[in-house]
Amino acid sequence: MSFLDERPWRGNISLDGWRPGGSGDAAVVEPATGKELARSGRASVADVAEASAVASTNQREWAARPFNERSAILRRAGQLFLDHADELSDWIVRESGGIGPKAGLEIHIAAEECFEAAALASHPTGDVLRSEAPRLSFSRRVPAGVVGVIAPFNFPLILSIRSVAPALALGNSVILKPDPRTVVSGGVVLARVFEEAGLPQGVFSVLPGGADVGEALVIDPKVRVIAFTGSTAAGRVVGALGAQHLKRVHLELGGNSALIVMADVDLEKAVSVGAFGSFMHQGQICMTTGRHLVDSTIAHDYATLLAEHAEHLPVGDPASGQVALGPLIDAKQRDRVHALVRGSVDAGAKLLAGGTYEELFYRPTVLSDVPTTSPAYAEEVFGPVAPVVAYESLEEAVALASASPYGLSLGILSGDGLRALELASKIPTGAIHINDQTVGDEAVIPFGGTGSSGNGSRVGGLSNLDAYTETQWVTAQSDLPVYPF
Repeated sequence: MSFLDERPWRGNISLDGWRPGGSGDAAVVEPATGKELARSGRASVADVAEASAVASTNQREWAARPFNERSAILRRAGQLFLDHADELSDWIVRESGGIGPKAGLEIHIAAEECFEAAALASHPTGDVLRSEAPRLSFSRRVPAGVVGVIAPFNFPLILSIRSVAPALALGNSVILKPDPRTVVSGGVVLARVFEEAGLPQGVFSVLPGGADVGEALVIDPKVRVIAFTGSTAAGRVVGALGAQHLKRVHLELGGNSALIVMADVDLEKAVSVGAFGSFMHQGQICMTTGRHLVDSTIAHDYATLLAEHAEHLPVGDPASGQVALGPLIDAKQRDRVHALVRGSVDAGAKLLAGGTYEELFYRPTVLSDVPTTSPAYAEEVFGPVAPVVAYESLEEAVALASASPYGLSLGILSGDGLRALELASKIPTGAIHINDQTVGDEAVIPFGGTGSSGNGSRVGGLSNLDAYTETQWVTAQSDLPVYPF
């Protein structure tokens, strides 16, 4: 029997075991072919209330377990991702439309997230504090309680596990709402992994559903922390709801990241770097290189070479052969990408490559001479589109890079790395990559953006300690004090 044998989860949600969801079931569809891969359950608002009650009941017992027991479960979970990599990779490829190496990256990072989370469980829990009174005074970290995780479709495994694993390791219970388009690789996989790893039942639930389920999770009084990854528009709604209900909300949102290319680069290498930044996973990444800002002395050659790279990249079904780009996730996303491209051409941009599609397969697209007011430059495209804009001076490059409301990631390509680092210090952003493109993530790093990209580095590394625990002040003394009352 395979690790992801459908019999337990077909048509079901994971809530204190596998069971039907309150909103029935729905097809799991392969975007490359339109084929139904399986059927998964759909949760209702009532399921959220029940899941939060179950999670709250089981959380204290889970938190009371010795830290090494929680660590052991997380380590087993990480190993299970590696042990079943081939099967899990096939699901990621077919369900999310990603190519094989992208699926391999997801599995590698998922395992690392679990291994790193396992180490959090044994991290020191607080500090001994000074006090004016003759007493012991100390602070300690305690679990936040019930954590809600809302994850997107593009990197469904990574963007779920990076919040689920540390939250569990630190003694919280977790309710995960994966994107309905990637229920298996973003939800069922995690449920099965933690089942096999020995996580007690009722500590982790997976509730696939729509916006109503997400809203119910955010406002549920038993859910104390929300970790949301998704669009800026949806993040604003989640943030507002969280504020109304006094929740701690971690928002990792969209981006329109700039890649600054200086005149002294190796042009062929720079173009390869830029192509990867814009076209990896069809540009459906929050950190995708959305703006190529290129020194005017090389901008024409850069754009021309980038278009040549784009024309030679194979696009097709990643499950049927070796391709560089797979399908976009659905027709709605494809139509949005195409509208942004056509709107930019109408605004004066030159179409050097791409701009066409067949079904959900959108050709990698290069635009040059792009007006900075055109939609493919000013907005997050979330598709395989590379707008190229020339700059005359480094001051202008800084101004262009800083003008976006987003601040997630920045890449600078230069023959002088220190000069590039000095330039980067003038641009507000959550991440900086000198001599690399804008897409990158590791389990050990604090990750997050500024401005419209989110509310700071809230996940990864030791940032998880702040994200999923509360700091509690404790004092103790031998005798009762005497008060003048």
